[in-house]
Amino acid sequence: MLDCVLVLSGLDPCGGAGMAADIETINQFGVTPLPIITTLTAQNTQQVGAVQAVDDQFIKKQLDMLTDDIQMNVVKIGLLSSAKQINTIASWLNTNHWIVLDPIIKASTTDELLTQDSIQALKQELLPKVSLLTPNVAELKALAPGLSEQEAIASLPCEWVLLTTTDTSEQLIEHRLYHQSKLFKCFSYHKLPGDYHGSGCTLSSAISALIASKIEMHIAVKRALDYTYQTLLNAKRIGKIQYHPNRITP
Repeated sequence: MLDCVLVLSGLDPCGGAGMAADIETINQFGVTPLPIITTLTAQNTQQVGAVQAVDDQFIKKQLDMLTDDIQMNVVKIGLLSSAKQINTIASWLNTNHWIVLDPIIKASTTDELLTQDSIQALKQELLPKVSLLTPNVAELKALAPGLSEQEAIASLPCEWVLLTTTDTSEQLIEHRLYHQSKLFKCFSYHKLPGDYHGSGCTLSSAISALIASKIEMHIAVKRALDYTYQTLLNAKRIGKIQYHPNRITP
């Protein structure tokens, strides 16, 4: 049976982030993505113009149809756009699922994507079921406002948390992997010049694909970080501002 990853994510029409990034990345690891669009967006490399949620019951129908036919253990979740969506998806998930959540609260253009009601639903309904959470510093602060990094990590019910400092670092980016609220391992990379659209989606999807291939967590994280860094080193510019990670390896 082929390894596969169920992907719940938004559609980015410029192809840098969201489902396009997820599918490209997961395919690069020889794993099959099972894509379900949660959110339609009007955006480019400069800004997000509009966001439209897909009906939560239609998403539920897609989930049920897939599970009637295909066995899947790994679920990668990206952009969710309503509390109803979050509640529906959280209710469908079970203990057999290994869940990777990239908590997209703002776009890389800094446009707000989640309302406060949706953030609360994310914290109360979905986070307790998440195996690995991959926030940046701003997302961690949105999930646990007013707390130090260690306090914030300890307040989250996820077994693993990979915190990236991409959004706050000037020269050296440190990715800190926590296991059960304790620092497990650090991974450092030099920060590259320029702005990139879809690096977080690339990273979380790469980890998901490697987990689906039965790779241990800390090894999966390191391999995914190395892959993501290479996609940024070879990034391409198709719009006016942000670069696209080049996820297609030779």
